[in-house]
This record gives sequence, C-alpha cells and structure tokens, in this order.
Amino acid sequence: MSDIEQRLAELGITLPHAHPAAGNYANAVRSGNLLFLSGKAPSGENGVLPKGRFGAEYDVEDGYRFARSAALQLLGVLQAELGSLARVARFVEIQGFLNTTADFEDHAKVLDGASDLLSQVFGERGVHARSVVGAHSLRGGVPLTVRGVVEVID
Repeated sequence: MSDIEQRLAELGITLPHAHPAAGNYANAVRSGNLLFLSGKAPSGENGVLPKGRFGAEYDVEDGYRFARSAALQLLGVLQAELGSLARVARFVEIQGFLNTTADFEDHAKVLDGASDLLSQVFGERGVHARSVVGAHSLRGGVPLTVRGVVEVID
C-alpha cells in the first residue's frame, strides 16, 4: 500500500470511479511529465448532479463541499490514468469555475474545499498554484467545476 493509499484510508476516503468524458475530449492528456485533467463537477446524490448558483441556491459551505467532491472526482481520474496515486509528484495547479450571481465574492473560500483536500491527502505535494473565476453559467447548470495539472513520476 502506497503512502497516498494509506492516507486515503486514514481519512476514510474511497475514490469514485472515473466517469467517461461527456463529449469529444479526454479526461486527461499527458505532455511530458505533466498530466492535464479536464474539469470535473461535484458528484450528485443518487446520481443527480447538483444544479444552481452560488449566491442564490448555494452558499460558501455548500461550495466547499462541492469543491471537495469535484477534487475527489479528479483523484478518481488520476487513479484510472496512472494506476497508482503514488505516481503523483505534485499538484502543479488547479482552476475552479463557479456558477455565481453577480454579487457573489467568496470564490476563494469555495475552492478551498479542493485545495484543503489535496493538501490533506498529498501533504506538500498537494500544495498548488490556483485560480478561480465566477461565470454566468456552467454546463448542465452545475455549481462548479475543477480542473488540474499534475506532475507525474514514471
């Protein structure tokens, strides 16, 4: 068992299975030692994705949970692509896209849900650069998506 698998077990985390890409794109593309992960939405209850905007249907606490859930989806893709999360040298960057009202201003607090999870699981290897933006709408009305860039070990 790798240190990452052990850490996931300690945290009580079971990774979701990677869902196939929802269109004509790949869940992950590798270039050199970088793996670019396509945006993932949070998992929904009973298979139904959440829909709505921050500042209207959802608040910062909801967003934190959603961002954590989307980061778990990214880890599921990583597991499927790499075979083992022990091959992650570090998270280089994550980007969050939030479906918000015009007056919502707590974007960073929402994306902390993903950043905190990555740091909890990977330690220093999970600390990354990041950006987060608000949008008028996102695909399927989801409240957020998170994408990432990961440096991998062969």
